[in-house]
Amino acid sequence: MKHRENVTGFAARAAMWSARHRTLAIIGWIAFVVGVTVLSGQIGTREATDSDQGHGESGRATVLVEQAGFPVQPAGEMVIVQGADRDAAVADVTRSLTGRPEVGAVAEPLTSPDGQASLVTFTMTGDPDTAKERVGPLLDTVAGVQGRHPGVYVAQAGDASGSKLIGDSLDEGLSRLSMLSIPVTLGILLVAFGAVVAALLPVGLALTAIVAAIGLLAGASRLAPTVDTTAHVMLLVGLAVGVDYCLFYIRRERDERRNGADPHRALLIAAQTSGRSIWISGLTVIVAMAGMFFTMDATFTSFGMATILVVATAVLGSLTVLPALLSALGDRVDAIKIPGLYRRHSEGRAWRWVLRVVLAKPLISTVVAVGVLAALAAPALDLRTKGESIEDLSPKQPIVQTMVAISRAFPAEVVPAEVVVKAQTVRGPQFEAALADFRRAAAASKQLREPIEVRVNPAGTVAVVSVGLAGNGSDRTSERAVETLRTTVAPGAFGKLAGSTVAVTGDTAQGMDFNQRLTDSLPWVFGFVLGLAFLLLLVSFRSVVVAVTGVVLNLLSVAAAYGMLVFVFQYGNFESVLDFKSGGGITNWMPLFLFIILFGLSMDYHVFVLSRIREGHDRGLATKQAVSEGIGRTAGVITSAAMVMVAVFALFATLPLISTKELGVGLAAAVLLDATIIRAVLLPAVMALLGDKNWWLPRWLNWLPAVSHDLPPAPPTTPQPREDRELTPAL
Repeated sequence: MKHRENVTGFAARAAMWSARHRTLAIIGWIAFVVGVTVLSGQIGTREATDSDQGHGESGRATVLVEQAGFPVQPAGEMVIVQGADRDAAVADVTRSLTGRPEVGAVAEPLTSPDGQASLVTFTMTGDPDTAKERVGPLLDTVAGVQGRHPGVYVAQAGDASGSKLIGDSLDEGLSRLSMLSIPVTLGILLVAFGAVVAALLPVGLALTAIVAAIGLLAGASRLAPTVDTTAHVMLLVGLAVGVDYCLFYIRRERDERRNGADPHRALLIAAQTSGRSIWISGLTVIVAMAGMFFTMDATFTSFGMATILVVATAVLGSLTVLPALLSALGDRVDAIKIPGLYRRHSEGRAWRWVLRVVLAKPLISTVVAVGVLAALAAPALDLRTKGESIEDLSPKQPIVQTMVAISRAFPAEVVPAEVVVKAQTVRGPQFEAALADFRRAAAASKQLREPIEVRVNPAGTVAVVSVGLAGNGSDRTSERAVETLRTTVAPGAFGKLAGSTVAVTGDTAQGMDFNQRLTDSLPWVFGFVLGLAFLLLLVSFRSVVVAVTGVVLNLLSVAAAYGMLVFVFQYGNFESVLDFKSGGGITNWMPLFLFIILFGLSMDYHVFVLSRIREGHDRGLATKQAVSEGIGRTAGVITSAAMVMVAVFALFATLPLISTKELGVGLAAAVLLDATIIRAVLLPAVMALLGDKNWWLPRWLNWLPAVSHDLPPAPPTTPQPREDRELTPAL
C-alpha cells in the first residue's frame, strides 16, 4: 500500500525526488562528472604566476621584473668541491662540463671565505622549466668526477637538480599515496559495514566527487589561479568528506531498516536526519574554507576555491545520487556480506561504557579531558614559523645534503636578495655612481655581502641588483639584513635616480612579506570563520549555548593539533620515524591552513552528533538521556568515519616534504582527538553539566527560523511480509 509522507527540508525533498527518478538521478550524476571533466580538458586550468603569489614590496618588485621584458633566466646549477687537495677536482669539473650540449656557460670557480671549499657555477641551455628533464646526464658527469677524486667531496645542486629531486620524490610519494589511500579506505569501510557493496558506495561517491570538482576547478581557476599543491589538498579533503557524508547517510538508512522501517520510510528518515546534517555540515565546512579568501594570497585562495568545490560536490552527490542508488539497491546494499564482520546493529559497546562513566561523573570527566587537551596544546605557546626550502626534503637525499653544504660555505650564492630599480635609465654615469654608493653602503653595513651582480632589461629602464645576505637566508640575521637593505642601503643609493622606484625581493624578502600578509589577515580569517560557524550552529540548533560550545570545543581541538605539531616538527621529535630534519619551526602557511581545515572538518562530527541529540530532546527526553542516546547511537559511525579520515591523513605524512608531513600528522592527530576526547568525553560531560541550559535562546532571538529535528510521522501501519520487515541475518 502506497502512502504519502510529510517531507520537510531541502535534503529530504532532494532525496525523495532522486528516489522517484533514480535512473535520471544516476545518469545525470555520471553525465555531470564526465561533462565537467571533458570541459576542463578543453579550457585548461590557469596556474598562478609569480606576480599572482607576491605580497608587499617583494610582490611589487616581481611585477616590475615581469613587465620589464627581461630575457628568460637559464636554470643555474652549482658544484661544490671540499677538501684540502681540491684544485685538480675543480679543474676536472670545469673541463668535464665545458662544451656539453646541456651546459650554457661555466663561470670561474669561487673560493669560500674560510678557504675550505670551491664552487663552480654554470647555466643550462634550453627552457628552464624543462631543465629538470635534462639535468640527469650532468649529475652523472659530476658523479664521475667524484669517482676520480675520492679524496675530496664533489657534489651538484641547483635549480634543475632540486626540481628533479622534488618532482621525482613527490611523484613517487603521490603514486604511493594513490595506491594506498583507496585500498586503506575501502578496508576500513569493509570492517565498518561488513558488506562489500555498502563499502564500495562511499569510495565511489568520493572519487567521482573529486573528479568532478577538479573539472569545475578549471573554470574557477579564472577567478582563483591554482598552485601546484591544489590537487593534493582536493584529494585530502574530498576523500575525507565524501566518504564521511556517504557513511553517515548509509548507516542511518541501514539502522532504520534494521529497526523495522520499510525501505521508503528508512530512506526518508535518513534524508531528514543525516541528509539534513550533511547539508548543514557541508555549509559550515564551506563557510570555514571561504575564510581563506581573506588572506588575499594566491595559494590560500586556490586552496579555498578547491576545497569549497570538492565539499559542495560531495554534498550534491550525497543528497542526489546516493539516495537514488540506495533506492535502487534496497536491501541489496548489504550484498556480499563478510562473515564475522557483518552485524545487524552498529552501536559501539565500548563507547557506551565510556559514555556511562562520563555521564555519571561529568565534572571529573570535564576536568580530565580539558587537562589532557591543555597538556597537548601547551607546546603551541612556543610556536614559530619558517619558510619552505629544499632542506624541507629528507636529509638523506644527496642533493639536500649538497645544498646544505653550499649554503654553509657560500650563503651569498644560495640566498641573495634582489634590488629592483626602475628609472628613466639604468645605464650611464648616474646609475654607475649610484651602484658604487650601493657597494660602499653594503660593505659598511656588515650585513650585506659580495658578490653584487647587475642585470639590465633590454630597454635599459629596469635593473636587478643581487646582493648576498648575512645568515642562512631564513634566520633572524638574514631578515635584519633585508630590513637594512630596504630601509637605508637600497633607497639611499638608488633613490636619487630621476623617477626611480626601488623595491627589494628575493626568497628571504618574499618569506617576510608572506608572513606579514598572514599576520595582517589573521583577525579577519578568525573572525569570519568563528563568527559564521557560530551563526550557522545558532540557526541550526536554536541555542546560543550549543553554538558557543561547538566553537570552543573546535578551538580546543585545533590548539591540541598545534601543540603536537610543535612537539614533533619544531622540537624535532620522531625525526627518524618520519624521515625529516627539524628546521626549528612550522611551515609558515600551516597554522592558518590547519585552523581553517580542522575547524571545518570538526563540524562534521559536531553537527551529526548534535543533530542526533537534538532529535532525542525534541521527542521529550531529558538532556542527559538525549545525550546518552544521541552519542551512543552515533559512536560507532563516528569511529568508522574518524578511522577513514585518520588513515587518509596519516598517509600524507609519508610524502617527502615537511609541509605534507605536518599536514598529515596535524590533521590525523586532530581528527583522532576530536572523535575521542572531544566528542566521546568532553561534549557529553559539558552537556550533562549544563542540562536544560544547553537549549537556551534569548527571547529576542525567537525570530530565528526553526529547523525541525523531529523524525517524520509514522504512516498508518499495515501487515507486511516478514522479508519486508527484516533484513537477512548475518552469514
